[in-house]
Amino acid sequence: YWKEHCFGLTAESLVDKAMELDTVGGTFGGIREPSHFIQLTLKMLQIQPEKEIVLEFIKNEDYKYVRALGAFYLRLTGRPAEVFQYLEPLYNDYRKLRRRLASGEYCLVHVDELVDELLRDEYVFDLALPHLPKRHTLVASGLLTGPRRSALEEDLNELIAEEEAAEAAAKAEAKAAAKAAAKEQKAAAEAAAREKEAAAASRRPPP
Repeated sequence: YWKEHCFGLTAESLVDKAMELDTVGGTFGGIREPSHFIQLTLKMLQIQPEKEIVLEFIKNEDYKYVRALGAFYLRLTGRPAEVFQYLEPLYNDYRKLRRRLASGEYCLVHVDELVDELLRDEYVFDLALPHLPKRHTLVASGLLTGPRRSALEEDLNELIAEEEAAEAAAKAEAKAAAKAAAKEQKAAAEAAAREKEAAAASRRPPP
């Protein structure tokens, strides 16, 4: 695969080859054969594509294996703040990937699970990853701002806002209904009082 497909790749042609990926993984089998994924990673390390190309890999929503390749490469070569900045949004990608295990068998892993490994583990796909400081350390040093906000948190905030708005509307409606009922009771009491006065007046003897 390396001689036939990777040897003459350039940064531009690498994209087409990455689109053909159908698994992620490191080495497998008794002779530790390198997967196509890890060979393309090695080719990227050789040609060192521009940062914009790597980011386009990561932002690619049509080809999930292209995204995984870009994320893995950035984790190997990127600065810590960049790694968190560009990989954390992928926590919102729940698509399934086929992963080739060291035994040669396959298992399923989600994109967000792979991203979590890249941000937390020291070894991924049989490679030792560069040291990555804890997120709070980068926040304390000013390289990152604030805690990570997930799409679930945003959805939860929207749901809470909708519930609060519905509750406020229900309270306003109940208040208006109570006010209308009190007004009706007052009107009924005044009408009863007038009827009582009229009945008493009709029973008085004439002067």
